[in-house]
Order: sequence, then structure tokens, then C-alpha cells
Amino acid sequence: MIPKIQFKKPLLLLAATTVVVVSCMKMAPTGSTYKAGKTSKTNSTAVVIKEDAATGKARAKEIREKTAIKLADGLKLDLWASDSLAPDPVAIAMDDWGNVYLNRTNRQKNSEFDIRGHRNWMTASIALQTVEERRAFLRSTFAPEKSKENSWLKDLNADGSHDWKDLAVEKDEVWKIQDTDNDGIADISTRILDDFFEEVSDVAGGLLIRAKDAFVAIAPDLWRLRDTNGDGVLDEKTSISHGYGVHIGFGGHGMSNPIEGPDGKIYWNIGDIGANITTAEGVKHEHPNSGIIARSNPDGSDFEIFAHGLRNTHEFVFDEYGNLISSDNDGDHPGESERLVHVVEGSDAGWRSNWQYGKYTDPKNNSYKVWMDEQLYKPRWEGQAAYIIPPIQNFKNGPTGMQYNPGTALGSEWKNKFFLVEFVGNPARSPIWAFGLKPKGASFVLNGEKNILSGILPTGIRFGPDGALYVADWINGWDTKNYGRVWKLDVTEEKNDLKALRAETKKLMQLNYAEQNDEKLLQLLSNQDMRIRQKAQFELASRGAKGAPVLSKAIAQTGNQFGRIHGIWGMGQLASADKSYANVLMTLLKDSDEEIAVQAAKVLGDARIAEAGPMLIPMLSSKKPRAKFFAAQALGRIKYKDAVTPILNMIKANNDEDLYIRHAGVLALSRIGEAEPILALANSPEKSLRTAAVLVLRRMKNDKISVFLQDKDEYIVAETARAINDDLSIPGALPALAATLNTTKFKSEPLLRRAINAALRVGGDAQLNDLIAFAKRTDVDKEIRAEALATLGTWASPSVMDRVDGRYRGVVERSPAAVQAKIQPIVADLLQETDPAILIATAQMLTNLGAQDSNEALANIFSENRDPKVRSAMLVALNDLKYAGMETVMKKGMTDSDADVRTAALGMVGNVTMSKETLTDISNTIFDKGSVREQQQMLKVLGSLPVAKTETIFTDLIGRMSDKKLSPSLALDLGEAVDSTKSTTLAAKLAPMRSAGATVADYQDALYGGNAQLGRRYFLTNSAAECARCHSIGGQGGEVGPSLSNIGNVLTREQILQALVEPSARLSPGYGMVMLTLKDGTSAAGILAQENEHELVLKTSEAEPLKIATARIAKRENVPSSMPPMGSIMSKREIRDVVEFLSGLKK
Repeated sequence: MIPKIQFKKPLLLLAATTVVVVSCMKMAPTGSTYKAGKTSKTNSTAVVIKEDAATGKARAKEIREKTAIKLADGLKLDLWASDSLAPDPVAIAMDDWGNVYLNRTNRQKNSEFDIRGHRNWMTASIALQTVEERRAFLRSTFAPEKSKENSWLKDLNADGSHDWKDLAVEKDEVWKIQDTDNDGIADISTRILDDFFEEVSDVAGGLLIRAKDAFVAIAPDLWRLRDTNGDGVLDEKTSISHGYGVHIGFGGHGMSNPIEGPDGKIYWNIGDIGANITTAEGVKHEHPNSGIIARSNPDGSDFEIFAHGLRNTHEFVFDEYGNLISSDNDGDHPGESERLVHVVEGSDAGWRSNWQYGKYTDPKNNSYKVWMDEQLYKPRWEGQAAYIIPPIQNFKNGPTGMQYNPGTALGSEWKNKFFLVEFVGNPARSPIWAFGLKPKGASFVLNGEKNILSGILPTGIRFGPDGALYVADWINGWDTKNYGRVWKLDVTEEKNDLKALRAETKKLMQLNYAEQNDEKLLQLLSNQDMRIRQKAQFELASRGAKGAPVLSKAIAQTGNQFGRIHGIWGMGQLASADKSYANVLMTLLKDSDEEIAVQAAKVLGDARIAEAGPMLIPMLSSKKPRAKFFAAQALGRIKYKDAVTPILNMIKANNDEDLYIRHAGVLALSRIGEAEPILALANSPEKSLRTAAVLVLRRMKNDKISVFLQDKDEYIVAETARAINDDLSIPGALPALAATLNTTKFKSEPLLRRAINAALRVGGDAQLNDLIAFAKRTDVDKEIRAEALATLGTWASPSVMDRVDGRYRGVVERSPAAVQAKIQPIVADLLQETDPAILIATAQMLTNLGAQDSNEALANIFSENRDPKVRSAMLVALNDLKYAGMETVMKKGMTDSDADVRTAALGMVGNVTMSKETLTDISNTIFDKGSVREQQQMLKVLGSLPVAKTETIFTDLIGRMSDKKLSPSLALDLGEAVDSTKSTTLAAKLAPMRSAGATVADYQDALYGGNAQLGRRYFLTNSAAECARCHSIGGQGGEVGPSLSNIGNVLTREQILQALVEPSARLSPGYGMVMLTLKDGTSAAGILAQENEHELVLKTSEAEPLKIATARIAKRENVPSSMPPMGSIMSKREIRDVVEFLSGLKK
């Protein structure tokens, strides 16, 4: 029995719904672990929400009128489900009857973590390799005995302890929304599932609804669900695949988009929180550091990784020919953008989560970022790494929902079009795009694009059986809010040229295909709508031997290409279980229709029909790129050894022109697994063959790949270095890579960095000697030499993360004395060099090794070198190395002509023994005559000293600040210094000048005194705040938010600070939604275009902007900014630095 609740007010509705959910939560077991294949009950409790027709229509009209929508010509938008019926729609699905289903998450805020908010977890997270390791990390981090330090975590199970068990309470949900009276507006919403609440459970990111089951994607599992008793609730669940969500990474990068492929398999995605899967047969699939697309039969059997190296292809689609197209999210780096991708089997798109965070905050490591520095994110360019399949082109921000027109949807203008949501958290900047593709070689290029809808914040989109596009609306921001909407996008009546066809399609969607005869199904295989064709195909395939003759008849006819293709796909489903069904397919490899031959080759490969080998070989020399591609792919899947030479001939003829053809050949050769003919290519004069050989051997993890380190072509040697060092590496070839330091004359940065890293990883005497010799070479770029010296400095205790690709390598400890002994003979020569970079790197190396023998030489450089950066570096090194004459050089540094050197010297005051009186004299001098930076440094030092020596000084400074005789640039530093003393007396004296809230008034100490250089670095590179993801400076950065190139002329410091800590308080014209209630009782809404003290100008759905005098406005509501308050992400010091940087941006 389902309880029924009827409400008219959303707030009352939400409160009541919450009560039901919480009551279910208390039944939740903690720490339960599901494995793939296990079936259990969901224990879901249904809730029904109803809305009467009159209320629904009135609300729909009101919401539509208040929403500023912009549509492409010939389209219209109507509200289908209002706020209360569609809570927080992450993704949507539709059934054949036009009902909408949505994922609703409760776990996002309290049970699913984003690494950007937990930067101290970054190294630990990168180290995780399995879901069970992640479980262990969470249980350790949130152990009951650590409850006090984790008091920020809500005590959701109300047991008085803030621990990991609170992560096993909140459930995610699936809701079914219906329009039962067919008036065009939904009137009932039913929660049909509430489950998934292990401590390692992520957020439900996608669902698929079929006639007899459903699939929900929520790491660590893909779940198959059923309603076993017909009460409308999904009460039985089976994990068909387990092992997803290895890392704590970026939020929203979990599992999503389970869909049916043309082969009858279920395909799904996980973002770059990764996967480490072991199948029922014991086969391991390890991709913990990248996103993947996987596929299997609906019961989980025949599991495969279809593609990897993705960041977050939230949704992907198949076109009518079975091509898989998606848009992948970018890595949020300045100058980078998302990527439109053609995803093919076995492909590696190049992304790794270890290129996002981890090594970049480790002082033992460096800032080299493969993704950006080697430009893997770009479409193909000359010299790009060969192992990846690059994007078709860089594309739209924040891709989420995606669809392909099935053939009869909307109108004929929209046939053969893809539809993509651009989600950036702001309805003013989150349109839906329609675009086309056209063939280029074995892949595609963009063929036009159009913004078709803007003004709402879409997430998921799905075509309904009626041919309209249904759009889930998150409304605003990034966080859950307990309400949402579903809109219906359609063509206008005059543009509905497919009206009759759409009506027929709707009837056919609701047909009982199991009851149809052979003739009817044969006819439907040629229908204009791919959904209908697929239904007929799947039904015939399910009939086995009884359906095969019908599929054969469809293949034999020549009047309809799509009918033939679906016949081939259906026969492929049968052939996967009984290979005798493949006989008819082999005859098609010579079909006069090239696409039919292509589809037959693909299906024969998918079904692994070995007998097709000889007939596939001729296709490798076809003039059609798709024929070559799928023939090579099929030959690899059947591991046809006689294909090795023909495939190599295909690769040679391709001459690296079409990357997809090269990929298909490489993948095939690696699957065939014959190493000797591949190794023999080391002597080939053809660069394309040697390149392919490296790629094949990389996939085979063959140690003998090292022979290609001797290649005459720098590109091939660099590609070999990538293969040996990166990812899980080829350990047996690392010594050979390290040895290239002693032999290569090439200058490639990717090569040399990996050779240096290999020397560190192997770690023997020979490698140490080679690295030392390399560091001495003056013919090498100074940055690479500096990297060699830095590596020597960490030799005894390297970073746990790879110095090139950032992958976790583990703890290594070696004898520092042995390194020092080998280094010492070259130090004198290094310190005689004139290049500042080498001098600084040498000083840092000595510091890291604790080598004090050269302290006098460092002191001499400090005294004599003209470069202030060198003098600062020497001063820091001498201090760290505990130089006996430190007091002398410190005092000299304090009188240096350069402020940075003086500041560095001041930072060492605390390391020198001096009297209270001397300290007071130095302090007085600094605060009377020093620069702001010197004064800030002095406060930092004072905070580190015993309060007995500093209390008088602090008392005086607090008094000066109170009397406004101390620069406001020191307010934050003074507060931090007082906190460091842990003196309650000083804290009490400073208290009247401090505030601990989250408004601009509470951040006044962040207005002045920042470091603009640090602010710029933070803005451009920080992965937590992601400033450059949305904003650009000088053309560099994102376009989601306004350009900040001239922000220092537009806003005051106070306004910049407010924009950071209270982003919704003020809207930037063109980037925010405003809702107005006017004094005459009417209302208006739109995107704020302009604003002054007299009027507001709004962009609405009308052609002309709407101008409203401020005197007419009774109430104004700004739709909350998609930008989160930076106070929850950045420290006050970081905010101060960014304010300093932004306030100086003036064109």
C-alpha cells in the first residue's frame, strides 16, 4: 500500500517528504558490502505526491511567465512538471508511455565528498587503488574516536558520534512523474526507490528504464532493479558490476548514463574517480585514475571496458549507425576547454586524475602537468602524443545531458542532430545546443551548431515517445535544494511537419512487441525511428531460432539500409551465443553497400567469429576508411594471427594520416599478441610503422619496447619514454630509459623528464651516476637541468608521486650519505655557474640533502651575486642548513637593497638568539620604516616566538591598529600572529577588532596587504577554487562568468571582496537572473543586462530588452550565483591575495 500525500505548497510538501525519508533512514544497516551478482531487497518506501489540475496549470503559467527563456526559431517551451514534483533532478529517463523518471540525490551535501574541500586528503586519495581501500580510508578518517575533530560532519544517525556510520544513512532516490489526466502538465510524482547508503556510496548519476527492469548507476555499483510484486516500487536489486569510485575526487564525476547499445548490451560511464573491477570470471580491469565507458549484457556477463582515459563523459549517445559520440569535461585549467569526442572501442582519450591534484601540492615534487604541458587536450597537432585519441574539437562548457534525434522527433529541421546541455550552474549561461557531424576519414568533424534554448539550468534531457524533448531543470546553483522542474521542448505548430509520423511513432512505442507477428516486426525493422527499429530488433533477437529467419529476410532485402543494419545487429546478438548464426553475416563482407559490409565486419568481430578472418583481410585495403577501421578492429577481436602483415600494410599505407585507422590497427595487433614481428619494426624505414610498434608494445607491456629508445627519430623515442614511464609503467624497461640520460642528444622535454624520473625510480648507483653527469651538462636546457638537480635533492626520500605523471608510486627511503658523497665533487663547479636557475636549484638540492660542506660557498654567493632572487635563495638555504655565521648574513640581508631579500632575512630572526630588547628595537624599526611585506614577515616571526619576548610588542601593535596608526594591510597578519602565540590576554585585546562571520564585514582584514603574484597564481592554477574555469583574464580562462581583465576599473576593493565571499549579493550584467515584484502587483524576470540607480534592463524572451524604473520595484530577488562563497574554499590569506591581484587588473 502506497501512502498518498496531496499538497499545493512546495515548502509543506518538502517538509513532509523529509519526514518519510528520515523514518526510512533509521532502518539502514551500516557497513554493508555488496558484490557484483548479489541480489537483495531494496526495502524502499514509496511516497506519492499529487497536484490538482487547477493548481498545476496556474503554477505552470506563473513559472513560465517569470522565466526568461530564449528559444531558437520554430521552438516552444512549456512547463511539464513543477517544483514540488521533480526534486533535484540529476538525470532523467522516460518509459514508452511518456512517464519521466529522475534520480534525486540526498547524499551530495553530507555523504559525498569533493577533494577540493579536503586538500589534506589529496595524497591519500591519489594512493587509493580499490573501493575497499577507499572504504578503509573513510573508516579510518572518520573513526569514532576522532568524532571531536570531525564535528563538522553531521551526526545523521543521531548516536552522538561524528563518524563513518553517518555516511551510511542518507539514501538516493528514483521518482516517477506522470501526467495522468493528459492535460500536458504532470500531476503525480511517486518515489519508487530509496536506497544506496553504504559509506562508499556516491551519488546516483543516471538511470535507464526498460519494460521489465531498470538500471541505476551509483558507485560502487551498476544496479539492475525490478518490481517483483507489481506495486510500482523497485524492491529487488542486483549489482551487475562492482568496483567504481576508487578515489575521492571532483564532485559530480561519478557513474552515469546507463543506456542500451545497438548490440543489446548496457553501456555506462564512470568519471575520473576511477574503477578497479574484477569480473565473475576473475578478470581484472584496473583504471583507478581515469574515467571509463563500460559495457556488458544486462545480467553483467561479457563485461568489457569499451574506452578509457576520459574525465567525465557524463552522457553519451549512439547515432543510427552505432557511432558513440560524447562531450568530455575539461580539467579546469586555464586555456583548456571541454572536448567533443568520438569514442571508439579500446581508445584512450588521455586524461588521468593524477593530472588534476596530488603532486602539485607536494614540496618534494614539481609543477609539470602532462595534460597541459604536452597539450593532450587539443585536437590533433603535429608532435602530439601518439597513444591517445584526441577530440574532434574543443567544445562547450560543462557538458551533461545529451541526446540524438531518433528520427521522428521534433521536426525535419532537427533530423540527424545531437543535443547537448551546457551546465555551468547559472541559468543565464547554460544553454542546450544542437549540432551535426559529417564524416572525415574514419571519424567526424563538426557540421554546424545552434543554441536552441537558454534561460533555465538543464541537467538531463530525453526524447519522449511523443517526439518532444523533455528537459530536467536544476533551477540554479550547484547544490541540492529539494525542488526542480521538468520542461517540454517542442516545435511550434507551424513547424510540426512530422506531426502524423510522430503520432504513429508514439503508438508504436507503446506496442506490445512480444505479441507481434514476424511480418509486422520485419516491417518495423525499417521504421523511420531508430527506437522502433531497435525494439523490433531486440524482440526478434529474444526469439532466438524463431527470430533468425526474419532477421535474415531483413538483411537480404535491399530497399531499406536501416532495416538491413538492424537485421545485422540482431543477428549479431544471436551469434554471440550461437556462432552458427554468423554465417549469413560473412556473406555481407563483399556487399555492394559499403556500410552494410562495415556493419557486418563490426558484428563479426564483436561476436568473435574466428572463421571470418580470411574474408575480413581484403577490407584492410578498402578505399573506405570505415571499412579499414572495423575490419582491423574485428581481426583483433578474433585474434587472427594471419592478419599481422596485412594490418601492418594498412598502417603503412595510412602513413599516420587517420589516427582512427592507426588506432584500430594498433589495438588489433596488441590483441593478436605476436611480439616478434612488432619488435622487428625497429629496423623499418617507415616512421608510421615504428610509431605503431611502440603503441602496440605499450599495450602489451612488453619490456623489449626499450629497443625503440635507440630510434633515430626524437618523436618515437619520446613516445617510447611515455610508454615505459607513465601509468602502471613497464618496469623491466625503466633501466634502459634511465640510461638514455647518458646517451641521448635529443632535447625533448617529455623524453628527458621521463628519463630523469626513471633514474630516480630505479635508484641504483649507475642511475645516480648518470643523473649526476646529466645535471652537469651545459648543453641541456636550464629548466631540465634544474629538474635533474631537484631530483638529486630528493633522491634519498623521493615524493610518493611520480615526478612526471603524478601517479602514486609509494614510499622510498635511501641513504642520504651515499648521495651526498657522490654529489660533493660536482657542487663547486655548479656554484661557479652564472645562470641564476642553476645556482638556485643547486642551493635547493644541497638543502634537501642536508649537505653543509658548501655553506661558505653559498655565503659568498649571497654576498656577491647581483640577482636578488639568487641572494634570497642563498639566504634561505643557509638558514635551513644551519650555517654557523647565520646571524651575520641575516643582518646583512636585513639591510639589502632589495625588499624581497630583506623580507627573507626578517623571516630568520626567530632562528637567531637575541635579547628581548634587541628584538623590540628591530621590531620598532620595521614597523616605523619598513615596507608592508617586511612588516608582514615580522609579524609572522613574532608569532613564532615565545610570548614572554613578544607580549609587549604585540600590545603596542594592537594599540596602533585600534588607533588606526597601523596599516590595514597588516590586519590579517596581526590576527594570525596573535593566534599563533596562543595568548588569551592578547586575543582578548584584539577581539573587538575581529569578526568570525561570512559576510564582507567579517572579511575586512582581507581587503589590503595581499600578494598580487600569489593571487594570480591562485586564480590561474588552484584546483579547489577553480577561478579560471569560469572567468578569463586577457583571453585566458573560461567564459562561464564575466571577463575580469578590467575588473580593477569596474569594482572597488570592497566590491571585489564581496564578489568573493558573497557572490549572490551583486550580479554582473549579462550573468545573473533577477526576479522582480512591482508595486502594481505584477512581476517580471530576466537576465540582468544593465543596471544603474534609475533603472534595470532585463533580457527576457521578448526581442526587445525590458526596462524597469527602480521606483516601480517593490521587491527584488537575485537568483543565487552559481559561484560558491569562496570563504568556504579559500583561506582569508588566499582571499586577500586574490583581492590584491584582481584590484590591479586595469586595461
